[in-house]
Formats: sequence, structure tokens, C-alpha cells
Amino acid sequence: MDQKEALYQYWLRLGDDSMILAHRLSEWCSNGPFLEEDIALSNIGLDLFGQTRIAFTSACALEGKGRTEDDLAYKRPEHEFRSCHLAEEPNKDFAHTMVRQTLFSAYHLLLYKALERSSDEQLAAFATKSLKEVKYHWRHTSRWLVRLGDGTEESHKRVQDSLDILWSFRYEFFEVDEVVTELQKTSIVPDLSNLQSDYEALVLEILEEATLVLPEKEGFKATGGRIGHHSEYLGHILSEFQYLVRAYPNSKW
Repeated sequence: MDQKEALYQYWLRLGDDSMILAHRLSEWCSNGPFLEEDIALSNIGLDLFGQTRIAFTSACALEGKGRTEDDLAYKRPEHEFRSCHLAEEPNKDFAHTMVRQTLFSAYHLLLYKALERSSDEQLAAFATKSLKEVKYHWRHTSRWLVRLGDGTEESHKRVQDSLDILWSFRYEFFEVDEVVTELQKTSIVPDLSNLQSDYEALVLEILEEATLVLPEKEGFKATGGRIGHHSEYLGHILSEFQYLVRAYPNSKW
């Protein structure tokens, strides 16, 4: 794999993560626990969709085949998506969503801070722009985790149960494969081992404040999303997300 192909694949990963997670958050629209939070989750989703558009546009420019961001979003089959499993996880309830979003926002926060120093100017500029939004995502959802974890007996139990399920999904963030190896040669992407240790320290700090504890035994360790191996949930997401374009191909509105 040459550097151009590796960078194309990396842009897809960034875009797919954000797009699938944004779709999950959009499912809270009109279903939030109260109006302000309904709007907050919808706005986080819109931020992520904006990041998706930039990532997909950059990927298309590298690919050079005349495809657009819409082609990548609406016309790829499931196995061509490169999203991580955590982004695909169902909302279940508000507590589960906050745990999922906190774990993901911590990753985004540290990743984009590191990518600001990327040797690729376009990727560095994207990280700087996105970081402004991600700082808010982290602050908003991590404070919710504290409120729920250090709240009532019921709210504590719900976030602890979700943490027990989702904590082991973090490993997929830091997998090193040929894409990452190729881009690390010229400092386009950061050292993921250092990033993982920083990530776990950041999350552990907020968990302590939320009176939450790490699970004694870790469960399913997600893997394969970066090469197109997904959970059953992605297919259901895409059947909804892509329905209109596939039902009425080449339509304009």
C-alpha cells in the first residue's frame, strides 16, 4: 500500500466514524429527555456530519475518480465502510448514549490534538477546525457522565452497566495496521500506543469523579471495523440512511 492509498483509507475512517455516530445521535431528535438536551445532542450530531463532509471530500480528491461526498455516504455497501464498532452501538437509553459518547469524544479529543501536528497540512487543518467542536462534545457528555454516575442509585447503575459493556470497545481505536504503519513513516498520524495511554488516563480521571469503576472482566473486544467487518447494527443504519437515494437514484431536490 502506498501513502496516497493509505491516506485515502484514513480519511474514510475519520468520515465513517463521524457519520455513523452522527446518525445514532440524530435518533435522539425529538426523543431527548428534555428540550435543551434534545437540541444539544442534535447539534453534536450536526458537528459530526460537518466533519464527515470534509473527510469525504478530502477522500474523493485523493481517489481522483470523480466521486462526491454523497457517493461515499449513500452508495457504498456495508463492507466498504470503515467505521469502528463503538459508533454503531445502539442508543438503548440516555445513560448508554452518554457512556458511548464520552468514550468516543475522549478519543476524538486526543486524536485531533495529535493530528494538529500532522505533516499533512490538510489533515492538520481539519484537526484544528474539528477540535473546536470536539472540545465541547467532551465537556458536555463527560459532565453528564458525572451527573449520572454520582446521581441516584438508578442512574449510577445504568451508566455502570453500560460502561461494563462498552469499555472494551476502545481497543479498536488504537489498532495498528498497514494504513497506520504507512502514514506513521512520515508523521502523518501519531504514535497510537502513546495515544492509548493518554486516552485511558483521561477517561479514568472522569470515571473517578463519576464514582464509576472499570469492569473486573472485559467483554467483547471489537475489531475488524477498519477493514469492513461490522456488527449487525451497521446494516440496519445504512438501510435507513441510504433508503431515499437508493429508491430514487440520481434524483435532485
